[in-house]
Amino acid sequence: MRNKFLLIAILSLIVSSYSYASEPPIKKASAYTKKDAIAAIDAFHEAFYNPQMKLYAINSDKKGRAAIWTQAIYWDMIMNAYKRTKAPKYRTLIDEIYQGGYEQYTGYDWTDKHEWFIYDDMMWWIISLARAYEITGDGKFLDNASTGFFYVWQEAYDKERGGLWWNFIHDAKMSCINYPTVVASMTLYNITRDPNYLDKAKKVYAWSRNVFFDPEKGRIADNMHYNHLFKNSMDIAWVTQLYNQGTFIGSATMLYKATGDKAYLDDAILAADYVKEHMCYADGILEFKNGIEQGIYAAIFAQYIALLIEEGNQPQYQDWLRHNIDMAWSNRDKSRNITFKDAVKPCPTGVVEVYDASACPALMQVVAPK
Repeated sequence: MRNKFLLIAILSLIVSSYSYASEPPIKKASAYTKKDAIAAIDAFHEAFYNPQMKLYAINSDKKGRAAIWTQAIYWDMIMNAYKRTKAPKYRTLIDEIYQGGYEQYTGYDWTDKHEWFIYDDMMWWIISLARAYEITGDGKFLDNASTGFFYVWQEAYDKERGGLWWNFIHDAKMSCINYPTVVASMTLYNITRDPNYLDKAKKVYAWSRNVFFDPEKGRIADNMHYNHLFKNSMDIAWVTQLYNQGTFIGSATMLYKATGDKAYLDDAILAADYVKEHMCYADGILEFKNGIEQGIYAAIFAQYIALLIEEGNQPQYQDWLRHNIDMAWSNRDKSRNITFKDAVKPCPTGVVEVYDASACPALMQVVAPK
């Protein structure tokens, strides 16, 4: 019995020591500047963009093509750089990356189930296409966004029970399709003022909030499946993901801005506080994950926490995010000016994945330095 308790004690010690608190002390980082923000996005683009493909490669050696859905996030980063600086080079890239997507993804043919193999892949692009229209006023962006939105709605929305299916076989509903659908719908509403978009956004948000949102803690569940053995009850996976927290925050903030209903803003704040209090490592550094393509999660979170700060008038998150930026930028590979998802450690000097280098430059485009 004593040996059993000794073993438990040893295992507990190992587990408790496996944390960022046990890492070397975090050094104080110098504050980033507006020039640093330009340097970061330019270095990211230089390291990963393939001008022949007009899209981003998987690695800094320019091999392969990054996942279809993540290309939309990198496009967002370029659009944010343009919104911040109005530099013509970023405006040119908005059109160029659109063309890269057009050539690689069958002319944004949403019915092509070879290129678009799950619904959330489509919705990330639909959001970005709508944003491109907001910035440029070019009708081709809006045409593709609205066509894509109504195609996904027709194919994925569950008229009987609510919410959107994640995949074509309709066996799961995920936060990563439902909250981006709210964001897309609200972006299109802001452009067109068509109340149909606002109604759809409210409907999906209400269903998703009921299923995926923990109103006590502010955490967002990752997915759910129907358990047909028990009167169609739901099996919900309460795994938190940084990008789901982000799109929930964005959904709630956009609905608050459109309706003035403070309940939406309260939801967004609760979800943001959950990230700050429960999804960070030592010293408030945002968590990261090592799964396939998961290094991009913080870049998505950046888009929506910035929306809460600006549209929701919640500046209390700025210094926390600036600290994250300062840490990652101070640990960049200074020969290439690229950063890494593990902000407290030096960026690897060899081949780096595009997903893992995206968080810091994404944050720098939407969070202004002091």
